This record gives sequence, structure tokens and C-alpha cells, in this order.
Amino acid sequence: MKLGILREGKTPPDNRVPLTPEQCVEVQQKFKNVQVVVQTSSVRCFSDEDYRKKGIPVQEDVLDCDVLMGVKEVPINELNAGKIYFFFSHTIKMQDYNRKLLQTILQKKIQLVDYEVLTDKNGFRIIGFGRFAGLVGAYNGLLAFGLRNRIFDLKPAHQCAGLEEMLYQLNLVNLPPVKIAFTGDGRVANGVLEVLEFMKIQRLLPEQFLETEQPEKPVYTQLLPQHYARRKDGSAFDLQHFFKHPGMYENAFLPFTRVTDLLIAAAYWDPKAPVLFTADDMKAPDFHINVISDITCDIEGSIPSTKRASTIAEPFYDYNPETGGLEPPFSSETNVTVQAVDNLPNELPKDASRDFGRNLIDKVFPSLFGEDSDGIIERASVTKEGKLTERFLYLQDFVERK
Repeated sequence: MKLGILREGKTPPDNRVPLTPEQCVEVQQKFKNVQVVVQTSSVRCFSDEDYRKKGIPVQEDVLDCDVLMGVKEVPINELNAGKIYFFFSHTIKMQDYNRKLLQTILQKKIQLVDYEVLTDKNGFRIIGFGRFAGLVGAYNGLLAFGLRNRIFDLKPAHQCAGLEEMLYQLNLVNLPPVKIAFTGDGRVANGVLEVLEFMKIQRLLPEQFLETEQPEKPVYTQLLPQHYARRKDGSAFDLQHFFKHPGMYENAFLPFTRVTDLLIAAAYWDPKAPVLFTADDMKAPDFHINVISDITCDIEGSIPSTKRASTIAEPFYDYNPETGGLEPPFSSETNVTVQAVDNLPNELPKDASRDFGRNLIDKVFPSLFGEDSDGIIERASVTKEGKLTERFLYLQDFVERK
């Protein structure tokens, strides 16, 4: 089997790769029936020459490959019929902007394996860039807080040589007694937690966080669904019930809006679930949050101030609660500063790529290049032989809409 590593064609281009040069060599050693080739690229974090030095062929034409791997969506005009593709397709939530992409994949009888739905036999995700989204999202939130309050500056993450230097920058910060709340307990949230623990910030239980009005030193709390949602009928909170029936819940987050300085949103949000707060809530005189690092970046989703994605070059903008409009960052003390970069792991592309490739080799490739006994590849295949697979038949109406 021949595995091709694609160059990233989406604009702006992504610098990450599915496999580093060293990992390409490891794949060929571990899976004797596999040959890896790399498509030429001038943008990836590892150069063509880095791959060539490891003996990996680098070429423009990858048509003879059986499996093609990228990171972000592959441009429609670059899709090759009948191949197996791995990438983040951003189609499984019926994203309108990628409808044509999914239609073309079906027309060309491509087997699309979406990284986002690669799961083990227990249904848990086994791969992703979530940890690095959390690490950089927390860092950017602190950077925004320092700039907004004119108390410290940090070297932007993408200007750091890697994760080690980014964390070193945090050692230079003397954080005032700020109150930080973050949501979630998945990979993204664990990345956030790594940063806050690295800085040795004191952790409080959510109840303590609400009761502590003016702490003597920086504090943070971690908020899970039971802290920001409650049953409409007054019944006790049940996590599995919440996941299955999010529409039966209402917002319970407002008490935290009155005591939090920096909010880091790191929890998956179902559109059927309640929002964390509304635009009207942000107009309230007791709405205290002034910096929001929205790692989830759901546009006008659970956080109304996330009106658009920001970029690595310009990561921040201000939201004016009175007008509902966007303004330049740090332009008014009455505004809320928002961080909403939608490709945060790309700020530390080499570290993120190494982590991603490690999981591919250990958790995905044995099923791809051997026997898929646990159904890992089968479950993550959105399309096959020109049709949606059974698990993704819910996308049929989405595909057929013009």
C-alpha cells in the first residue's frame, strides 16, 4: 500500500502535517507493506528537504497512492477519484460551506475517513489536535488579558520555537489576583488545565469560586455541564441524559458571569443545548467577564460575542455589548475582548504534528494497514463507493440540497 502525505491547499495554508519525517520512516519500518511519499510543499512546518534527508520520496504527483492524508479540507479540484482520503472534512455537522466538498467526494467515489470521528470500540475519540488547541487557547487568553489591562506582554505562541518556549514565556508573568473559569473536561480542556497548573494557579471548586469575591492571588475553576446547565423540569442533572436530550436543559451559567474575569471556553457545544449566556445578558451591569478565549469558536453559538473567527496574525477583537458590533481590540474598557482563532494548534505546528502523528501510528494505522477488527476505520468512514455509510445517512438531505 502506498501512503501519500498531501500538501495543505486550503487558504490560508496550514503548516501542520499528519506525519513528521521521522514518523514516516517509523511507519515504513513498522508496517512492512507500506511505502510513504510526500507531496511537494512550500508551507509545511517540515520542509521537503527534511523528508528527503530521511529517505522519503518527495514528489508533485501522488496519483499512484492508495491512501492520501492531509490535515484540513482538500480543495475540490485536487480530489482524486476512487482513493481513500483522511482529513478533517468539517462536513459532519452539515456545514453549508463544505456541502460542495461532500457532494464531490460522493461523485468521485472517494472513501472519506474523517479524523474527527475516529473512535475506539468504546466510542472515545482517539486522535485530534485538541490538546494543543487548549494549550494555545489558554495562552492566548492570558496574552489578551495582559494586553487589555496593560500589565504584561507575552511573545505570541506562533513566534515561539515550540511548546517549551511558550511555557517559558509564562514564567515571566506576574499574574494579578484574576479569576479564571474554563469549561469542559475533554482533550481541549486538559490542554487548558496544563497551562493553569504549569503556572501554579490555585484551583477552586465552582462553589468556592462563586463565593470568593476578591481573592488574594490568581484562582481558577473548571466548569462541567452540571455547573452551567440544569433540567427545565427541575429533575436532578444526569450527564448521559444531557448528552442525549440537550433541549431539555436550560442555562445555569449566569452566576459565573458575575464573578469571572477571564473565561476560556473549551467544551463541545451542541446547538440543541442552552447557550452559556445571551447578548442581552452581556448588557447587564453585573456582567463581569472582560476577556473571552473561545477555543470552540462556534460562530454565534454558545457565546454571542464570537461573531467571527480571528486569525493567528490578528487573534483578538473587541465586542461592544451595547451595539452588538465588533471593534478593534482593547479599544474600550466597556467592551469584551475576544480570542477566537479557529486553527490554534497551527501556532505550534511541529509539536502538534508530532503528537498527532504519534496517535496515528499507535492507534489508527494498525487498523488501516492490518485488520480493522475494532471497526475503527469503518466507523470513521463517512463515504464509501459513492454513498454515505450507514452511520452518516443523516447527511443525505444536506447533500441533496442545492
